[in-house]
Amino acid sequence: MEGRTAYLFHLLGWGLPVLFAQLVGLGFFYRRRAFAVLRAVLPPALFVTAWLTAADHLAISAGVWRFGEGKNLGIRLGAVPLEEALFFLITNLLVAFGLALFSARFGAARRPA
Repeated sequence: MEGRTAYLFHLLGWGLPVLFAQLVGLGFFYRRRAFAVLRAVLPPALFVTAWLTAADHLAISAGVWRFGEGKNLGIRLGAVPLEEALFFLITNLLVAFGLALFSARFGAARRPA
C-alpha cells in the first residue's frame, strides 16, 4: 500500500483487531468491574503515550530521524505525525490491556485462598 494513508491503514489494521479482542476479554474476565479496570489502566497508558510523543517530538526536532513525506496524512502534533502518536497510543493500550488480562487470568485474585 502506498500513499498518504499507508501508515494509518497498516497501523489500524494490525492494532484494532487485537484491541477489540482484548476489550472482549476484559469484559469476559472482569464482567461488572470492566469499566473500573479501564479507568485504572487508561490514565497510565495515556501518560506514557504523551511522554513518548514528547520524546519523539524532541528527536524529530533535533534531526535524529524523520518521516518520509507523502507516507502519512500530514497532520502533526508538534513535529510528530498523527500516525506516530496513534502508534504509541495503540501500543500502550495493547500492553495495558494485556497486563490487565494476564492479571485476571493468572493474578492473585484468581488464586484459591
